[in-house]
Amino acid sequence: QVHLVESGGGLVQTGGSLRLSCAASGIKFSGYVMGWFRQAPGKEREFVARILWSSGNTYHADSVKGRFTISRDNAKNTVYLTMNSLKYEDTAVYYCAAGSSWSASEKAFNSWGQGTQVTVSS
Repeated sequence: QVHLVESGGGLVQTGGSLRLSCAASGIKFSGYVMGWFRQAPGKEREFVARILWSSGNTYHADSVKGRFTISRDNAKNTVYLTMNSLKYEDTAVYYCAAGSSWSASEKAFNSWGQGTQVTVSS
């Protein structure tokens, strides 16, 4: 059974940084795609970034490109989202997800964490 646990959220000022972690278990990592999504109040959940576990290939949404970086630590079975130059509009619940397709669609991810709140004060 796949189990994903996010951590690292919190309150930060505009321009600040945070690093989110997603500890994964129950996954055969080879061939898996790990992703980060976010959902702001009153909005639909949106794709943020994804990484192919085996190769480390990454893809970031245009809204976060150059500010956020997804990475993974094979030894710790953990995926990270390093967020710099945070903006008020980055405020959301951030979710870690796992799937087997190289896609930004939520439907491509079949396992989800519980989410961690990121609040950016203006």
